Amino acid sequence: MKPTEIGAFMTDEVVTARYGTPFKEVVRLLRDHRISGLPVIDDDKVIGVISETDLMRHQAAPVESAGRLATRARRLSRGALRSAAPSTARTAGGLTSTPTVTVRARAALPVAARLMTRRGIERLPVVDEEDRLVGIITRRDLLGVFLHSDEEIEQAVRREVFADALWLSPHIAGVTVHEGVVTLTGQLERRGDVTAAAGPTRRLDGVVDVVNHLTYHVDDRFGRPAEPVEHTGPGDGRRAL
Repeated sequence: MKPTEIGAFMTDEVVTARYGTPFKEVVRLLRDHRISGLPVIDDDKVIGVISETDLMRHQAAPVESAGRLATRARRLSRGALRSAAPSTARTAGGLTSTPTVTVRARAALPVAARLMTRRGIERLPVVDEEDRLVGIITRRDLLGVFLHSDEEIEQAVRREVFADALWLSPHIAGVTVHEGVVTLTGQLERRGDVTAAAGPTRRLDGVVDVVNHLTYHVDDRFGRPAEPVEHTGPGDGRRAL
Protein backbone atom coordinates (compact mmCIF):
# COMPACT_ATOMS: atom_id res chain seq x y z
CA MET A 1 0.00 0.00 0.00
CA LYS A 2 2.74 2.42 -0.97
CA PRO A 3 1.62 5.92 -2.00
CA THR A 4 -0.72 5.24 -4.90
CA GLU A 5 -0.14 6.65 -8.34
CA ILE A 6 -2.86 8.88 -9.73
CA GLY A 7 -3.45 6.41 -12.55
CA ALA A 8 -4.88 3.89 -10.08
CA PHE A 9 -7.65 6.26 -8.94
CA MET A 10 -8.42 8.27 -12.08
CA THR A 11 -11.43 7.76 -14.34
CA ASP A 12 -10.09 6.60 -17.70
CA GLU A 13 -13.34 6.93 -19.67
CA VAL A 14 -13.36 10.70 -19.95
CA VAL A 15 -16.18 12.80 -21.37
CA THR A 16 -14.53 15.51 -23.48
CA ALA A 17 -15.38 18.37 -25.80
CA ARG A 18 -13.53 19.67 -28.84
CA TYR A 19 -12.50 23.27 -29.35
CA GLY A 20 -15.45 23.88 -31.68
CA THR A 21 -18.12 22.06 -29.62
CA PRO A 22 -21.09 24.47 -29.33
CA PHE A 23 -22.08 25.92 -25.96
CA LYS A 24 -25.40 24.05 -25.78
CA GLU A 25 -23.72 20.74 -26.62
CA VAL A 26 -21.33 21.26 -23.70
CA VAL A 27 -24.32 21.82 -21.41
CA ARG A 28 -25.94 18.63 -22.70
CA LEU A 29 -22.76 16.63 -22.11
CA LEU A 30 -22.57 17.78 -18.49
CA ARG A 31 -26.26 17.06 -17.93
CA ASP A 32 -26.41 13.68 -19.65
CA HIS A 33 -23.28 12.34 -17.92
CA ARG A 34 -24.09 13.98 -14.56
CA ILE A 35 -20.70 15.62 -14.28
CA SER A 36 -19.71 19.16 -13.27
CA GLY A 37 -16.81 19.69 -15.67
CA LEU A 38 -14.89 18.26 -18.61
CA PRO A 39 -11.61 18.69 -20.52
CA VAL A 40 -11.44 20.36 -23.91
CA ILE A 41 -9.05 18.59 -26.25
CA ASP A 42 -7.41 19.09 -29.61
CA ASP A 43 -5.59 16.10 -31.18
CA ASP A 44 -5.77 14.29 -27.81
CA LYS A 45 -3.95 17.19 -26.10
CA VAL A 46 -5.72 19.09 -23.33
CA ILE A 47 -6.21 22.76 -24.15
CA GLY A 48 -8.51 23.64 -21.27
CA VAL A 49 -11.22 22.60 -18.84
CA ILE A 50 -14.86 23.71 -18.72
CA SER A 51 -16.76 23.70 -15.45
CA GLU A 52 -20.33 24.52 -14.51
CA THR A 53 -18.94 27.74 -13.04
CA ASP A 54 -17.58 28.74 -16.45
CA LEU A 55 -20.98 28.12 -18.05
CA MET A 56 -22.83 30.06 -15.35
CA ARG A 57 -20.40 32.96 -15.76
CA HIS A 58 -21.16 32.94 -19.47
CA GLN A 59 -24.90 33.01 -18.86
CA ALA A 60 -24.67 35.72 -16.21
CA ALA A 61 -22.70 38.08 -18.48
CA PRO A 62 -24.77 40.98 -19.90
CA VAL A 63 -25.77 40.68 -23.55
CA GLU A 64 -24.35 43.42 -25.76
CA SER A 65 -25.02 44.35 -29.33
CA ALA A 66 -22.34 43.83 -31.98
CA GLY A 67 -21.80 47.59 -32.19
CA ARG A 68 -21.33 48.02 -28.45
CA LEU A 69 -18.99 45.01 -28.39
CA ALA A 70 -16.83 46.53 -31.11
CA THR A 71 -16.71 49.87 -29.29
CA ARG A 72 -15.81 48.21 -25.98
CA ALA A 73 -13.14 46.08 -27.66
CA ARG A 74 -11.35 49.20 -28.95
CA ARG A 75 -11.20 50.57 -25.41
CA LEU A 76 -10.02 47.39 -23.68
CA SER A 77 -6.41 46.38 -23.24
CA ARG A 78 -5.25 43.04 -24.62
CA GLY A 79 -5.36 41.47 -21.13
CA ALA A 80 -8.86 42.79 -20.50
CA LEU A 81 -10.02 41.39 -23.82
CA ARG A 82 -8.79 37.96 -22.83
CA SER A 83 -10.65 38.10 -19.53
CA ALA A 84 -13.81 39.33 -21.23
CA ALA A 85 -13.71 36.67 -23.97
CA PRO A 86 -15.64 33.91 -22.12
CA SER A 87 -18.74 36.09 -21.82
CA THR A 88 -19.07 36.21 -25.61
CA ALA A 89 -17.79 32.71 -26.41
CA ARG A 90 -20.05 30.32 -28.31
CA THR A 91 -17.87 27.20 -28.33
CA ALA A 92 -15.96 25.09 -25.83
CA GLY A 93 -12.62 26.57 -26.86
CA GLY A 94 -13.68 30.04 -25.77
CA LEU A 95 -15.17 28.88 -22.47
CA THR A 96 -12.23 27.00 -21.02
CA SER A 97 -10.58 27.90 -17.75
CA THR A 98 -6.98 29.01 -18.19
CA PRO A 99 -4.21 28.30 -17.59
CA THR A 100 -4.69 24.58 -18.13
CA VAL A 101 -3.48 22.49 -15.19
CA THR A 102 -2.75 18.80 -15.77
CA VAL A 103 -1.05 16.02 -13.83
CA ARG A 104 0.92 12.93 -14.87
CA ALA A 105 -0.64 9.51 -14.46
CA ARG A 106 2.45 8.21 -12.63
CA ALA A 107 2.52 11.01 -10.07
CA ALA A 108 1.52 10.22 -6.48
CA LEU A 109 -1.93 11.19 -5.21
CA PRO A 110 -0.61 13.98 -2.93
CA VAL A 111 0.62 15.79 -6.06
CA ALA A 112 -2.96 16.03 -7.34
CA ALA A 113 -4.25 17.02 -3.91
CA ARG A 114 -1.75 19.88 -3.64
CA LEU A 115 -2.55 21.14 -7.15
CA MET A 116 -6.29 21.12 -6.53
CA THR A 117 -5.91 22.90 -3.21
CA ARG A 118 -3.44 25.48 -4.48
CA ARG A 119 -5.42 26.29 -7.63
CA GLY A 120 -8.88 25.95 -6.08
CA ILE A 121 -10.08 23.47 -8.72
CA GLU A 122 -12.30 20.38 -8.53
CA ARG A 123 -10.75 18.17 -11.22
CA LEU A 124 -7.49 17.54 -13.04
CA PRO A 125 -6.98 16.08 -16.51
CA VAL A 126 -4.44 13.24 -16.32
CA VAL A 127 -1.89 13.01 -19.14
CA ASP A 128 0.82 10.58 -20.19
CA GLU A 129 4.49 11.34 -20.89
CA GLU A 130 3.52 12.81 -24.28
CA ASP A 131 0.83 15.05 -22.75
CA ARG A 132 -2.00 13.00 -24.24
CA LEU A 133 -5.20 12.79 -22.20
CA VAL A 134 -5.53 9.41 -20.46
CA GLY A 135 -7.99 10.17 -17.66
CA ILE A 136 -9.37 12.62 -15.15
CA ILE A 137 -9.22 12.75 -11.35
CA THR A 138 -11.55 14.67 -9.04
CA ARG A 139 -11.55 15.62 -5.39
CA ARG A 140 -14.04 12.83 -4.75
CA ASP A 141 -11.61 10.32 -6.28
CA LEU A 142 -8.86 11.54 -3.95
CA LEU A 143 -11.04 11.00 -0.89
CA GLY A 144 -11.30 7.32 -1.83
CA VAL A 145 -7.74 6.78 -0.63
CA PHE A 146 -8.92 7.20 2.97
CA LEU A 147 -11.27 4.23 2.67
CA HIS A 148 -8.48 1.76 3.48
CA SER A 149 -9.40 -0.13 6.64
CA ASP A 150 -7.44 0.28 9.87
CA GLU A 151 -6.32 -3.36 9.54
CA GLU A 152 -4.94 -2.74 6.06
CA ILE A 153 -3.04 0.32 7.27
CA GLU A 154 -1.56 -1.58 10.22
CA GLN A 155 -0.29 -4.35 7.95
CA ALA A 156 1.17 -1.77 5.56
CA VAL A 157 3.06 -0.05 8.39
CA ARG A 158 4.54 -3.33 9.61
CA ARG A 159 5.47 -4.56 6.14
CA GLU A 160 6.43 -1.42 4.23
CA VAL A 161 7.88 0.72 7.01
CA PHE A 162 9.47 -1.60 9.55
CA ALA A 163 10.33 -4.57 7.31
CA ASP A 164 10.99 -2.99 3.89
CA ALA A 165 12.23 0.51 4.77
CA LEU A 166 14.01 -0.07 8.11
CA TRP A 167 14.95 -3.74 7.65
CA LEU A 168 13.56 -4.60 11.06
CA SER A 169 11.13 -7.23 12.26
CA PRO A 170 7.59 -6.22 11.26
CA HIS A 171 6.51 -6.89 14.85
CA ILE A 172 9.33 -5.06 16.60
CA ALA A 173 7.00 -2.21 17.62
CA GLY A 174 3.41 -1.72 18.58
CA VAL A 175 1.21 -0.43 15.77
CA THR A 176 -2.39 0.51 16.49
CA VAL A 177 -4.68 2.28 14.05
CA HIS A 178 -7.98 3.96 14.80
CA GLU A 179 -9.88 5.81 12.08
CA GLY A 180 -6.65 6.20 10.11
CA VAL A 181 -4.61 7.60 13.01
CA VAL A 182 -1.50 5.43 13.54
CA THR A 183 0.06 5.16 17.01
CA LEU A 184 3.58 3.71 17.25
CA THR A 185 4.79 2.36 20.60
CA GLY A 186 7.71 0.33 21.92
CA GLN A 187 11.48 0.63 21.85
CA LEU A 188 13.86 0.45 18.92
CA GLU A 189 17.61 0.06 19.12
CA ARG A 190 18.62 3.34 17.45
CA ARG A 191 17.35 6.90 17.59
CA GLY A 192 17.68 7.12 13.81
CA ASP A 193 15.15 4.31 13.32
CA VAL A 194 12.65 6.10 15.57
CA THR A 195 13.03 9.23 13.50
CA ALA A 196 12.83 7.30 10.20
CA ALA A 197 9.65 5.42 11.11
CA ALA A 198 7.28 8.39 11.27
CA GLY A 199 7.82 9.88 7.80
CA PRO A 200 7.14 6.77 5.69
CA THR A 201 4.18 5.90 7.90
CA ARG A 202 2.63 9.31 7.36
CA ARG A 203 2.95 8.94 3.58
CA LEU A 204 1.08 5.64 3.36
CA ASP A 205 -2.31 5.73 1.68
CA GLY A 206 -5.13 6.12 4.16
CA VAL A 207 -3.04 7.49 7.03
CA VAL A 208 -4.68 10.55 8.59
CA ASP A 209 -2.04 11.25 11.26
CA VAL A 210 0.83 9.59 13.16
CA VAL A 211 1.36 9.60 16.93
CA ASN A 212 4.96 8.52 17.54
CA HIS A 213 5.57 7.15 21.07
CA LEU A 214 8.60 5.07 20.06
CA THR A 215 11.67 5.20 22.30
CA TYR A 216 15.27 4.23 21.54
CA HIS A 217 18.15 2.53 23.31
CA VAL A 218 21.17 4.02 21.50
CA ASP A 219 21.49 7.61 20.37
CA ASP A 220 23.37 6.85 17.17
CA ARG A 221 24.17 10.52 16.64
CA PHE A 222 26.86 10.05 19.30
CA GLY A 223 27.23 6.25 19.35
CA ARG A 224 26.26 5.80 22.99
CA PRO A 225 23.22 4.56 24.91
CA ALA A 226 20.55 7.11 25.65
CA GLU A 227 20.89 8.73 29.04
CA PRO A 228 18.12 7.91 31.50
CA VAL A 229 15.59 10.66 32.05
CA GLU A 230 14.07 11.47 35.40
CA HIS A 231 10.48 10.42 35.72
CA THR A 232 7.88 10.03 38.41
CA GLY A 233 5.61 7.52 36.74
CA PRO A 234 6.08 3.92 35.62
CA GLY A 235 8.54 3.06 32.86
CA ASP A 236 12.12 1.97 32.28
CA GLY A 237 13.67 5.42 32.02
CA ARG A 238 14.46 5.18 28.30
CA ARG A 239 14.45 8.37 26.32
CA ALA A 240 11.51 9.03 23.99
CA LEU A 241 11.81 11.13 20.86
